[in-house]
Amino acid sequence: MITSDEVLTHYDPKLPLCLATDASPYGLGTVLSHIMRDGTERPVAYASRSLSSAEKNYSQIDKEALDIVWGVKRFINTYLFGRHFKLITDHQPLISVFSPKKGISNTSAARLQRQALFLAGYDYEIVYINTTKHGNADGLSRLPLRTCNAENCQDDSKDAVDILQMTQFEKVPIKLEKIKLETHRDPVLSRVYENMMKGWNDQCSLQELTMYFTRRSEITIHQEYLLWGIRVIIPTSLRRRVLDELHQGHIGVVKIKALARSHVWWSGIDKDIETLVKSCSGCHDVKHAPPAAPIHPWEWPSRPWERIHIDFAGPFMNSMLFVIVDAFSKWPEIIPMKTTTASKTIDILRTVFARYGLPRQIVSDNGPQFVSDEFKRFVNQNGIKHTTSAPYHPSTNGLAERFVQSFKMALRSSKKETGTIQHKLSNFLLAYRNAPQSTTNETPAKLFIGRNLVSRLDLMKPDTRRTVEQNQAKMRERRHTNVRQFSPGDHVSIRDYRRERNPWIPGTVIEQTGPVTYKVATSAAPGATWRGHTDQVRSTNVRETPQDINCDTPSISLSARTSPTIETNMSKSVDTPKPPEPRYPGRQTKPPKRFDDFVTV
Repeated sequence: MITSDEVLTHYDPKLPLCLATDASPYGLGTVLSHIMRDGTERPVAYASRSLSSAEKNYSQIDKEALDIVWGVKRFINTYLFGRHFKLITDHQPLISVFSPKKGISNTSAARLQRQALFLAGYDYEIVYINTTKHGNADGLSRLPLRTCNAENCQDDSKDAVDILQMTQFEKVPIKLEKIKLETHRDPVLSRVYENMMKGWNDQCSLQELTMYFTRRSEITIHQEYLLWGIRVIIPTSLRRRVLDELHQGHIGVVKIKALARSHVWWSGIDKDIETLVKSCSGCHDVKHAPPAAPIHPWEWPSRPWERIHIDFAGPFMNSMLFVIVDAFSKWPEIIPMKTTTASKTIDILRTVFARYGLPRQIVSDNGPQFVSDEFKRFVNQNGIKHTTSAPYHPSTNGLAERFVQSFKMALRSSKKETGTIQHKLSNFLLAYRNAPQSTTNETPAKLFIGRNLVSRLDLMKPDTRRTVEQNQAKMRERRHTNVRQFSPGDHVSIRDYRRERNPWIPGTVIEQTGPVTYKVATSAAPGATWRGHTDQVRSTNVRETPQDINCDTPSISLSARTSPTIETNMSKSVDTPKPPEPRYPGRQTKPPKRFDDFVTV
């Protein structure tokens, strides 16, 4: 019943702890308990053991003190270390001996002083409870586990101080006498020693002696130990100690080998030194990282927006920035965001995909937004392959990381300039998209949308269209007149180039065929319309009458080798004024060769 979940509870670091101890004439018992929020006490763990024959001879106060120290050691590493706890005992004299508020009494026994010194390293308070209310630990002390007997009692728990003191012992150095003794005991070196004294055979059939046989002319014996040159040949039983001695300063493989070449040697010493250094945890922890692998660039996509790299930058200038870079054209997109959750990230990507389309592949780091189930469902539903970089290896997503570094430097450089962060960001994006990339030698705008973005720098470049427009405007200004406009139905006079005298013929505007050209109907050619320039048409209120003009129906004659002509019989008016003298008498005025450009049927 006491081990059921109705009594036993799980350890909770937020609840206070109490350790109840009690000792009987032949056993120790202790109970670690939690004080619940309702004030009840529920045990977390029990422990008990029997006393050794020597411990059974202790006085009762020593037995109770031993139980307290043993209980603390039993639970210190798992539950009590670094926490405040309450010690409960039914032996009232220990309250003053082990009280943390009092100093250690000089009149106490030496064993109690050592135990009080041990308890002084922990945060506790000691409380006395009457034996009648201390039944849980008392029952365990009277029914202890048989972990010890009277002849041999070993406590599994070891004091950390004792272990520390054991590790501080200095090892005895290896002396020459020890090397001599182990050389004669070594099965290989003893035979080498014997062969050196009696002489080697012409051939060596044993493989373990081959290394020494090839060096037989260099091996010598001095004071009953073997030397190879100036180096002592170490027997197998002492090699581990010699390696530890060489590795004493943790000076690295190269320096250890150089040090060993001045003192000792055995077959395979270099390999043993390398193995020793690799197995040293201290050297392994401080060892430099391996050299970086050569850069393995991503495969260049075949078209824009096929693979994009995404990343978050910030907090930067009090805002988070979502970065998207196209791998084909290096076209960047930067979107300021207030929150960087997975749902907000997906909303931003949906907006960008609606503008440029779905990519085939997305490359990102292992941020919580990109490894969430919601983001995985989003890319799977859209048929997008999602690739994440290796953990703590940002160069895998180097395209986005490098762009983040570039725009951060640009924005930091413009910190002294006026304007919002959005204004500075827009200026940076416009300049970046129009600047040639070192990888492609083309601008991101040219590769992404097929043209460079128009900027204020383009105003400084010569433009043929703008030059023509400016010259045309100057031409209009030199005329000092406005373009005359006519509307359909207006009464006008159109010039007839067939007539040398009185060339203006009345007519009516039919329609406007161009900015300065019109179709005019006249009685000179019934059923035909004349097309003329605004310079050949003038406004008039005169209506054409038969007395003014007598025109026959125009006849259009065609021949194989001549252009079509219009023949008309026009009678002269009696009151026609005499035409002015021509400015150039020798010049003969002729109608245009292509008169059909002015008269259409």
